Amino acid sequence: MAFEGLASRLQETLKKLRGKGKLTEKDIKEAMREVKLALLEADVNYKVVKDFVNIVSEKCLGNEVMESLTPGQMVVKIVNDELTRLMGGTDSKLNFAENKITVIMLAGLQGAGKTTMAGKLALMLRKSNKKPLLVACDIYRPAAIKQLQVLGKQVDIPVFSMGDKVSPVDIAKASLEHAQSEGNNVVIIDTAGRLHIDDNLMEELQNIKSKVQPNEILLVVDSMAGQDAVNVAQVFNDRLDITGVILTKLDGDTRGGAALSIREVTNKPVKFAGIGEKMSDLEVFHPDRMASRILGMGDVLSLIEKAQSAIDEKEARELSERMMKSEFNFDDFLQGMVQMKKLGPINKLLEMMPGVNSKELAGVDFAKGEKDLSRIEAIIHSMTKKERLNPSLVSTSPSRKKRIAAGSGTTVQDINKLIKTFESMKKMTKQMKGLQKNMKKGLFGKLPF
Repeated sequence: MAFEGLASRLQETLKKLRGKGKLTEKDIKEAMREVKLALLEADVNYKVVKDFVNIVSEKCLGNEVMESLTPGQMVVKIVNDELTRLMGGTDSKLNFAENKITVIMLAGLQGAGKTTMAGKLALMLRKSNKKPLLVACDIYRPAAIKQLQVLGKQVDIPVFSMGDKVSPVDIAKASLEHAQSEGNNVVIIDTAGRLHIDDNLMEELQNIKSKVQPNEILLVVDSMAGQDAVNVAQVFNDRLDITGVILTKLDGDTRGGAALSIREVTNKPVKFAGIGEKMSDLEVFHPDRMASRILGMGDVLSLIEKAQSAIDEKEARELSERMMKSEFNFDDFLQGMVQMKKLGPINKLLEMMPGVNSKELAGVDFAKGEKDLSRIEAIIHSMTKKERLNPSLVSTSPSRKKRIAAGSGTTVQDINKLIKTFESMKKMTKQMKGLQKNMKKGLFGKLPF
């Protein structure tokens, strides 16, 4: 889980402050010591940690906090604001060229995930009504060109290649002419990497930059490399003047050192974050939302955006209407479960929920939750159409329960558990319907509808 260790430490520290009606200078100093240790253990750059703690301490010791009726909440706000500032303040958008082809050049060390990231970025841009072209400029790594072609086919994005005998500079230049003729308005250049930084690598990248004059030079770094990732970013920035960073494997980065240090050290923003293995697992990096997740305040905006992109709006509206009309059946219940599965793994959704402490989730078996959803599908698919449309047929018939259990590879207890969950959802829906009626009648105050 992203930032698991850091989030747990910071949330525990700030929780102690929230519980106090009044804060002393000693309380602040002890809390800042814990914050400092948490950041250092997360592999955040030492200078970044020192500056962060000094700024937060100074603000927390001000009269506005010390004399506040809710000093703990004020400290949380200050830490949240400074974490947001540390990671860039606001999300940084791509710089698109006006009325001509936008060139995006990806750079980084070998193994950072540049080729995969090129495909993910192309898919994201196509969903934004762009026409991207992938360009294979890594002529050194075995099968690098083939890998990009396979990824391109997977996401239905064209790939421009001239084999491994032509220089990367010539390939990059030729790709612009190809894009012009084919109507592509974004070119994503996948460049070669090395296991370490060397002059040959940098000279080649500088030559490509000089020849195609990219609108964006995005450095792809492995977030799990922590402080090493920051050092790599600093060197690449010195030589290429990068425009931004893409962090890969952020979902597996329990520390967070790279995400919290790169902007401050290089003065270049983190623009995207890879959050999984699927080609769709790429997110715009939002500093404010990330700070909220770290402090256990959730990320409701990202959750809503995920729901809007994954769930069919018409289906969701029809399902909601059926629930409100008390026409809810097992088919509707299954449809709701399928819609939920589209949002992704349960643990990633819970990270976005306000008040969820990463430490409390440490012992939760998320795989069991995923299996439960699969079991529900199997049970409902084992019912007849008549039973799915009329749930009472199942709930009142032991013989039907036994047949359904046998057909789905489950037990009668599993069937009873599903019926109980289904009935609870129906009851909750009725309560919501009654509440809605009362509100419209004005029992809860005058409302504008």
